Amino acid sequence: MTEHVDVVIVGAGISGISAAWHLQDRCPGKSYLILERRENLGGTWDLFKYPGIRSDSDMYTLGFRFKPWTNEKAIADGRSIWQYVHDAATENGIDKHIRFRHRVISADWSDADNQWTVKVERDGEPAEITASFVMVCSGYYNYDEGFSPVFAGAEDFTGTIIHPQHWPEDLDYTDKKIVVIGSGATAVTLIPALVDSGAGHVTMLQRSPGYIGSLPDVDPFAVQTNKYLPTKVAFVANRWKAILFSTFQYQLARRFPGFMKKTLKTMATRRLPADFDVDKHFTPSYNPWDERLCLAPNGDLFRAIRHGKADVVTDTIERFTESGIKLTSGEELPADIIVTATGLNMQLFGGASITMNGEPVDLTRSMTYKGLMLSGIPNASITFGYTNASWTLKADLVSEFVCRLLNYMDSHGFDRVVAEHPGGSVDEMPFMDFTPGYFRRAMDELPKSGSRAPWRLKQNYLLDLRLIRQGRVDEESLRFTKHRVAKPVNA
Repeated sequence: MTEHVDVVIVGAGISGISAAWHLQDRCPGKSYLILERRENLGGTWDLFKYPGIRSDSDMYTLGFRFKPWTNEKAIADGRSIWQYVHDAATENGIDKHIRFRHRVISADWSDADNQWTVKVERDGEPAEITASFVMVCSGYYNYDEGFSPVFAGAEDFTGTIIHPQHWPEDLDYTDKKIVVIGSGATAVTLIPALVDSGAGHVTMLQRSPGYIGSLPDVDPFAVQTNKYLPTKVAFVANRWKAILFSTFQYQLARRFPGFMKKTLKTMATRRLPADFDVDKHFTPSYNPWDERLCLAPNGDLFRAIRHGKADVVTDTIERFTESGIKLTSGEELPADIIVTATGLNMQLFGGASITMNGEPVDLTRSMTYKGLMLSGIPNASITFGYTNASWTLKADLVSEFVCRLLNYMDSHGFDRVVAEHPGGSVDEMPFMDFTPGYFRRAMDELPKSGSRAPWRLKQNYLLDLRLIRQGRVDEESLRFTKHRVAKPVNA
């Protein structure tokens, strides 16, 4: 017998725990399961083990609305974040609904049965679960492998080559020469952590520079609110201060890119040696927030460079050698360990195949509805967090909307909802106005965004509050219908 639940949630990371809590709180009569392919919850915060792994968003917004982050440390380490997510799940009984080691292979919508059939591998054995609604909360990258270009001569290198996504926990890098290829958030996090924990010397090798900002890891505003205000009031104040600050600095960067460029350059110049070439190594050709702006808490990366424990080389790679990396400029960087912090591979739906009535779904022909549903695909949502703010802000909004949707359907006798593609009345646009490598590599495989609401994928929490939290559920872009199909009996 096939097991049936009202809602299947794919993924037990931040998005999945958010979805489960909201279902319990707003739709207490709904049965649900969380299918998690790994052996533990936490998603990103359980997967990555590299030194220094931490948030690059403040914890007052990366944390859940329903579980206040009370620590004064706004930028938290990975283990603390994992513990926070774990506690949120166990305190609310969510962990009892998680099926670990359940890898979703496919999901097929049946018009005749009016339900999804989700095929999973459970410890290598096939199983099926049917559901009236599916919430995809599996993030957007491939958990099996990160992006790693093919480097000529890699087989000649006699040292160790590592991708941060698969960091060996027993790696001894004490007093070793390390070259970190890349200039994104992972590299910016990893380099000062390696320096502080005993590496000999660390070089950041980048093809082109990225923007790096510096903020204190302990928020002075939070220190005062936590001291003088009740816990819940302090949390609300800290959260909204963080939301407004991040929104302001993003909008400032997009409207006045020249000003933000100058500000970030000045910030770097003040923290680096007097003779350091800031223009070459920390001044990109693109505008701030065309790609995600990296964060160096307390200026830790700049401090490592200033103290001579790390340096930056901006060049391209000709090939790996036995003892390091030969650059196109002719310089050779000696290395005992090479870390390829070269990015992620995008993968929607956790790699599962999506079909309707047995036929494959062409996602590139779909359009995002409020950034949380895809046109033409019934009874399903997808959580895709903000790129310019914390992931959880959007995850909570998606969870709230789905609960409102389910309650509306129940109260009006509907059991199917689909966002209908607006056709030629709305111009198609790229999925997102965001240009890092992992987006560019996957752009041709992603759904489209639209030129106007509710089809335009926004990166603005304040606008989304109005569109998603306060907007009507029964608006013209959604089609609700009734289908009376008997639900399967649980096994």
